[in-house]
Formats: sequence, structure tokens, C-alpha cells
Amino acid sequence: MADIYFTKEHEWARVNGAIARIGISGHAAHELGDVTFVELPTVGKQVQQFEVLAAIESVKAASDIYAPLSGTVKAVNSALENEPEKVNESAEEAAWMVELEISNPAEVAQLMTREQYTDYLKTL
Repeated sequence: MADIYFTKEHEWARVNGAIARIGISGHAAHELGDVTFVELPTVGKQVQQFEVLAAIESVKAASDIYAPLSGTVKAVNSALENEPEKVNESAEEAAWMVELEISNPAEVAQLMTREQYTDYLKTL
């Protein structure tokens, strides 16, 4: 079973073996408001942990999405290009953005569990 982890910038990574499916948290989607555009990276792009991975725009703001882990983009959820509102409807499931082949599994230790993330949100 995959484990889900979060960043302080509100990205999530659902880790399953050497692959991480990445998106933004439900909290982030709620804070952004109605999402109008998602800019996805190209397949094959290599990123380091916490580097800009993608971008998202809403009626309220434009924001960068940071890579929770280092690796190589193996797939993108191209459905979001035509249906960015999926982020508001299912931020932590159907609206995954990127599948990343993890290059440094030890980086997971720098992320928060769901419980830690829930506690972190209480401090904001």
C-alpha cells in the first residue's frame, strides 16, 4: 500500500515503491479557490527536492508547485489541462499532477505524515 506524505508548501507525495504520485493538498486547493489552469512539466524532466515542478493558477492567485522528492517525471495527468477544476473536486486523488521516479528515497524522511501535516495546519 502506498504511503502519503506532505510538505510545508502543501504538496503531497503518495509513495509506492520507487514511484511517487504528486499533487497539492485539499487544504491548498481550498485556499486557492477555483483553479483555472495547471501547468505540468514535461515527461523526462529531472527535479531536485523542493525545486519548482509545476504551476497552478486560480481566481485568487498563481502559485508554483514544488517537488516533494527528487526524481524524474515519468507521467503527467494531462486531464488537468482541460479540466483544472478537478483540483478543487479531488485534490488528493483524481487531481494528481505528476508521477515521479524517485532518485533518493531517503528524502521521504524530510516530509510530514498525514498526522504531522494535520497538526502543522493547526499552526497556520
